[in-house]
Amino acid sequence: MTALRIPGRARVVIALAAFIGLVAFTWPFVVAPGKFGSSYAPPLIFGALLVLVLAVVIAELSSGGIDAKALAMLGVLSAVNAGLRPLGAGTAGVETVFFILVLAGRIFGPGFGFTLGCTSLFASALLTGGVGPWMPYQMFGCAFVGLLAGLLPKVRRRRVEVPMLAVYGAFSGYLFGFLLNLSFWPFSTDPNSSIAYLPGLPFTEQWHRYLLFDLATSLGWDTGRAVTTFTAVLVVGPAVLTVFRRAARRANFEPTVRFEAHHGPAADVGPPTAAQPTGPAHP
Repeated sequence: MTALRIPGRARVVIALAAFIGLVAFTWPFVVAPGKFGSSYAPPLIFGALLVLVLAVVIAELSSGGIDAKALAMLGVLSAVNAGLRPLGAGTAGVETVFFILVLAGRIFGPGFGFTLGCTSLFASALLTGGVGPWMPYQMFGCAFVGLLAGLLPKVRRRRVEVPMLAVYGAFSGYLFGFLLNLSFWPFSTDPNSSIAYLPGLPFTEQWHRYLLFDLATSLGWDTGRAVTTFTAVLVVGPAVLTVFRRAARRANFEPTVRFEAHHGPAADVGPPTAAQPTGPAHP
């Protein structure tokens, strides 16, 4: 059971947003850049689309998808991640935000994890001046990390749960790099290279080229991210999980029970008692 349940309509919106985000990352395998009239048009178009999708997700959640306590928790964790990211980003691939995404997605659910990934990177970009065409892709990359963390199998034993989350944290480090490379791969390599994007190739050959590109250009950087997340989850994961679970219990992220007045026929009145005479008093 997750601590925070997202209503059905909000789940549909998040699922559609995740699908659009996946399309935005994988467009090089299905659309040639020239089809848009400009080689740089696809990432710009999909980047703008991702921003619109994110706005719809946030609007849906804030309009009643989650309550004020959950929104407050989302704001606090987004601020924490925005503050942690400058401590490691840019040094050998060290990233200090993914372990929070993994643990929060685990406790508060996939919908919360997806939204936290988006808002964390947005707040971090505003804080560090990292706003650019790459930002929507970073936001959705982190959103997928939080979403998948909430979909991991449920286990009750802490000695099993923490290693599982640590392994997933390492995997998420590679996943994030794999997705982000897709956003600029078609424009970053000499077209004559054997690892460059070449429009018109069959999917299998295109996929092979991209795997070689990913291994050659970012494997070391992604490994630093994976090791950092793996270590952080193992070291501080048990304590953070305890804090998140305690916060979830105290916040009680459940729909508020409301009692409404009954407007049906009046209830039957029982027989009169000695204390409530119904006739005139006798002298």
